[in-house]
Amino acid sequence: MKRYVPTGNEQIALPLIEEGSGAIESINFLHMGYKGIVEITGDLAKDLPLFEPYIEAGGRKLQLRNLRWRRLNDWVPAFEAQAEGSADLAFEGTLLAPVGERGFVYRLQAANNGKAAVSLALGMQGVWAGTLHTINESKPMQGTKHAYESGWNHSYVFDFRHTVSVFSFAPIFAETMDIAEVQAGDDRVSYRFGQRLELQPGESKELHFYWGLGFEEVGSTTSAKEMMRKGYDALLGDTLRWLEARRKTSGDAKLDELFNTNLFFNFFYASGLTMDTEQFVLVTSRSPRYYVSAAYWDRDSLLWSFPSILIADPKYARNMLEYVFDIQMKNVGIHSRYIDGTVLEPGFELDELCAPIIALYQYVKRTGEREIVEEPLFAKGIRKILDVLATKKHPEIALYETFLQPTDDMIVYPYLTYNNVLVVTILRYIAELLEPSRGAAFSGELRDTAEQTKRAIYEHCVCEADGKKMFAWSVDLQGGWNIYDEPPGSLTLLPFYGFCAWDDEIYSNTVEQIRRPEYKYSFAGCNIADIGCEHAPHPWVLSIANSLLSGRKDHFLRLLPHLKMDNGIACESVDEHTGECVTGEAFATCAGFLAYAMYCAFYEGETKQ
Repeated sequence: MKRYVPTGNEQIALPLIEEGSGAIESINFLHMGYKGIVEITGDLAKDLPLFEPYIEAGGRKLQLRNLRWRRLNDWVPAFEAQAEGSADLAFEGTLLAPVGERGFVYRLQAANNGKAAVSLALGMQGVWAGTLHTINESKPMQGTKHAYESGWNHSYVFDFRHTVSVFSFAPIFAETMDIAEVQAGDDRVSYRFGQRLELQPGESKELHFYWGLGFEEVGSTTSAKEMMRKGYDALLGDTLRWLEARRKTSGDAKLDELFNTNLFFNFFYASGLTMDTEQFVLVTSRSPRYYVSAAYWDRDSLLWSFPSILIADPKYARNMLEYVFDIQMKNVGIHSRYIDGTVLEPGFELDELCAPIIALYQYVKRTGEREIVEEPLFAKGIRKILDVLATKKHPEIALYETFLQPTDDMIVYPYLTYNNVLVVTILRYIAELLEPSRGAAFSGELRDTAEQTKRAIYEHCVCEADGKKMFAWSVDLQGGWNIYDEPPGSLTLLPFYGFCAWDDEIYSNTVEQIRRPEYKYSFAGCNIADIGCEHAPHPWVLSIANSLLSGRKDHFLRLLPHLKMDNGIACESVDEHTGECVTGEAFATCAGFLAYAMYCAFYEGETKQ
């Protein structure tokens, strides 16, 4: 099975860098007009990548072998490798998507470690065969591919056109390329750029391939030229400094690598700038490997992605809030939306309605910027959320219904305990945030409503099983209830949200029940002994994060040697024995939540709020 080493920046994503070869199978960018992402791919069916290093010596092509990868500052992928059949040749590659640039650089280095001179050709080649539009599903786009020489970069340009240009990408080189071959035809473009080298013993040579992205020829070529003019060393230095300013260290190298890589994957794959309008947007994941990629969920972006970004970069976190309270607020609480805020999948979810308030409160508490709640954008959003919440209340009992569960699956019963705990939380948060401007009477009314809901939860959402009282997962207020848990909205987090004490007997019984071996989704006794659910019947990475936020540090450290996930990046669920990804590869917002939970446990200290 292939493994990938993704990277990217705000404007371009490289989700399919193949670990075994250093080839790039596809790149993509966000597009507001198309409400999702546009993928530029090689011929995936024939395993012909979009970009790959090539080496020729003695009249034959040599394959890179034994690639050994590392991440510079836990994000920029770099490898060392040997060439097949040539023990004296050593190669290095770095794939840099510089922060703030509309493109990327592929740096290759060849070194002759032998005692005789070596003649070889070194360069990049590839096939542009596919152009896909992706929102959960990837579908071919209709248009024509063009490749031609351009005076703007004294090289070639690749365009995709549908009447006019849809996008363009183009290379430029710091070194003179004496190999430049481009062929267009049969709805594909193939190319090869490189140099013929004569390496003396002990000599090495670097080549830099700058690829720019744009709407059309001038935009793509000058994006590449801008990077070349700055130079690889300056671009790398700027990016490493940006990363270093946000990285955390604990003294444990394995923990630090896991934390920082997931933090940066969350940064660059759960948010970005659209190529056509340069608008900041939030998504579940910019990787097409994630099965619901390129769309927006309140819960995913605000409960999972937001907290770790707030810790690393409060200004960036404010951008997230502004996008949500502006573009996404009109349909707040609806299952999923396109990046322009229109409805993708209908269906109301109570936890998603609560998510913007929880994120806003976290922002105010960390930054001290209390005046944000008085800005018209945020004041209007708070009113909208309260108005929608009022429509979901039971006519007589202070509980609030939902249509879908936190997994986005259909409910069994409409009143979920976890969701109503979030209602208690946001009512308290709004009361605290608005009391200075709205007064004690307004805030007191919200606090009273919160207490009524808390009492209703203890009265109506507590059941008895095996002679012990515990919180039900959901109830219908007519005697129906069920024992269950879902990692995207777990009952294990009730004290974390301040609803009850960690030693609350009903809470303790609840956790004991869903972690016992008899519970179908506990996976007790396995290498990855954490909770799953019907949606994906294996341990969830979100559950591992929930455990950390519940103070189970030793439990996490026991899992850590087995926790492979998606090549070190968070996924939806893992095999309970091997720790390898089973579902939901490249789950960017989950990577953010894992990073947040790790921060609370290992970088800040106290986990329990």
